[in-house]
Amino acid sequence: MNRLQVGVPGQIMPPADAAVKFAQRSEAEGYDAVWWPDHLMGWHADTMWTPDLTPLAKVQANPHTYFDPMIMMGVVGAQTERIKVGVVVTDLIRRNPAMAAATALTLDHVTRGRAIIGLGSGEKLNVTPYGMSFDKPVARLSEGIDVMRLLWEADGPVDYRGQFHTLDKAVLGLSPYGDTPPEIWTAAHGPRMLRLTGTKADGWLPTKMTAPDYGKALTVIQQAAQDADRDPSRITPGMLGYILMGPDEETVRRLTEAPLVRALCVLLPSQVFRDLGVEPPLDGGPHGSGFHDFIPTTIPREESLRIIDAIPPEVVRHYAFCGTPEQVAEELYEYREAGLEHLVMWNITAFGDPSLAKWSFQAMAELKKLVGS
Repeated sequence: MNRLQVGVPGQIMPPADAAVKFAQRSEAEGYDAVWWPDHLMGWHADTMWTPDLTPLAKVQANPHTYFDPMIMMGVVGAQTERIKVGVVVTDLIRRNPAMAAATALTLDHVTRGRAIIGLGSGEKLNVTPYGMSFDKPVARLSEGIDVMRLLWEADGPVDYRGQFHTLDKAVLGLSPYGDTPPEIWTAAHGPRMLRLTGTKADGWLPTKMTAPDYGKALTVIQQAAQDADRDPSRITPGMLGYILMGPDEETVRRLTEAPLVRALCVLLPSQVFRDLGVEPPLDGGPHGSGFHDFIPTTIPREESLRIIDAIPPEVVRHYAFCGTPEQVAEELYEYREAGLEHLVMWNITAFGDPSLAKWSFQAMAELKKLVGS
């Protein structure tokens, strides 16, 4: 079994110099990567961000405070030596593929080959409130990756005629830092995205699913790669894992009941709720999910409370790795056996109890020792 690479989330809000120090400390402690999300809007509704639901509301004005990940990757990458920097994930709706290709190559040089470009089909909350279309997001992503790679590989001006993008004697003269362009990892769950990962990506970054389902999905990716005459072993199987830890079972139970933690599960597809025997909190039809149906700034207070109440703690335990560090490490062993090679450990304990924030950072270090070998 290969050593499990471990990534951590980068600091997403001011002060910026603290984000650099955190990444430098993470590098010194042996973490393999630091990752930033790409959000204009956070996942929690403003009407949930109140002191009676979370103590965080007293110290943070709103749930939508995010640095631009590409800038932070460059800032941190220029001031570290070994640790990789990544975005988990951006999309090619807000970021034109040609500009994304140029940004990625620039990061490739600034970081000396340590930038990972995580891409997904996008989230409605980051798109439609800002005047952009969320039509056919998977097709847009697939075509956008083709445009990026065409510009990376072209020796001179190129033309392209697609459904969403057109190039007319377009050129991108900047070459990669090394022999190959930056890696593209995709946040894939459904069959189309899994096949896209196998045919066009260098890594895979889903959120948590069961270990058997992870293994089955990885098989789909590897078969798609093989069918496209690509080497399946060169695609890194990763995961964005939300982690909710406490020093004992009673604390963990209390954390799974916390309003902001339960609210995060609104992202799950409707079918996942049904499979768990729970009525989906959003009426998005058989294929609905928070990614496509949830705009936090539009949710009135009564609806916020209804959504939280509709998500029981057992859904939290499905969506996140919950337990003591030892319990989480034991659960992760199943995923390693299923093929997981890179885990982005996303600590959400503070959403449940901000007073555990310091303890949880120590617990994350302990978890890293347990799984990163």
